[in-house]
Amino acid sequence: MATRQSIDTCLQNCVEALDIAQQQYDDASKQEHYNDDLYVQSQQLLETAYNELEMMARSANDQQRAQLGRMKMQIEQMQHNMILLRH
Repeated sequence: MATRQSIDTCLQNCVEALDIAQQQYDDASKQEHYNDDLYVQSQQLLETAYNELEMMARSANDQQRAQLGRMKMQIEQMQHNMILLRH
């Protein structure tokens, strides 16, 4: 079973990845995006966070799995938005 601390750390990593991705998304949508490297790196951070959630969910209890599932949906939505943005 996953410990509460490991779940909290995982969720905090996801929040940080989402914050970075949101900042890159906002920058890209305001103007033509000239720094594709940062945009791609933020997408990679999201993918890493998503994979971490997947691994954590395997050893989580039902309540933790629900918490991880909600975060997973937020990451999926941001990934979707970043893919669809024409920058």
